[in-house]
Amino acid sequence: MNNQVEPRKLVVYGREGCHLCEEMIASLRVLQKKSWFELEVINIDGNEHLTRLYNDRVPVLFAVNENKELCHYFLDSDVIGAYLS
Repeated sequence: MNNQVEPRKLVVYGREGCHLCEEMIASLRVLQKKSWFELEVINIDGNEHLTRLYNDRVPVLFAVNENKELCHYFLDSDVIGAYLS
């Protein structure tokens, strides 16, 4: 019987040169030192589908395990705290 817990995975959809994206990623890297989760950063530029979905709302933080958007523009500390607890 495998009792391993699948790690939570978060994705930041953003773009290079976006100061809000950089701030969100930096805050998540700090949180990673305290909480167990994987973080992937995806540049939406060059991907037509992702650009259509997220163009005006980057950065977007998405919880892969729950298949839902957690927040956009700024890291919502209440939402991320509830998700990680």
